[in-house]
Amino acid sequence: MKRLTGVSRVRRAVWAYVRRAPGTYVWLAVLFVTTVTLHHMSPEFEQEFLRQRSTNIHELSRHPVRVLVASAMWIDGGHWVPYVALYSVFHAQAERWLGTARWLAVCAAAHVLATLISEGALALAIQDGLAPRSSADTLDVGVSYALAGVAGVLVYRIGPPWRYGYLAGLLVFFGAPLTAAPTFTDFGHFLSVLVGLACHPLVRSRERERMRDPEGAGPGPGAGAAPPGGVRP
Repeated sequence: MKRLTGVSRVRRAVWAYVRRAPGTYVWLAVLFVTTVTLHHMSPEFEQEFLRQRSTNIHELSRHPVRVLVASAMWIDGGHWVPYVALYSVFHAQAERWLGTARWLAVCAAAHVLATLISEGALALAIQDGLAPRSSADTLDVGVSYALAGVAGVLVYRIGPPWRYGYLAGLLVFFGAPLTAAPTFTDFGHFLSVLVGLACHPLVRSRERERMRDPEGAGPGPGAGAAPPGGVRP
């Protein structure tokens, strides 16, 4: 009986966590469906299918809005389970803290801006002969830019002094590849973190909203920044 009670409590806790980050888990559900779909494709068809939904120079010049949206609904590689952990640790925390609309704004800003700037840099590299022309039609789908952007904005969720260690870790993790043999994707990831850091006004607007209506904000998605010394539970 005690074991059943414990299982019930865990289920309620998991459901409460999921319910307070609806956008995160709807997105994860979409990624599950699209990942299963990829597993039913032949390798040759999968590559061509994803290429048509890639944010490469060729597709961005023809269908920019369509590929910017579509590319965020597919995972190249077909491994969905790791994203459950990553989304729960980063996206769900940001959505519960900022609210769904602000969280989605951070995701969109990081995904769109990092894509356009990195692909623009790649176009210049091709023009200057520093990258092969085939790079204009490369396969480029995934959710990592949005994830890196959200990881960046979460700097403001952590109180000092831990905030600075987390920020340093982020900059090293995403900046180190730029010092070796960087790709346009490495550049995009670092840009995404910077976009997330630049989203501080969204954090401030959420804080002002909580000050106007402290009871309405409650402990849910709009929970404010962490106090000095750590992460708010």
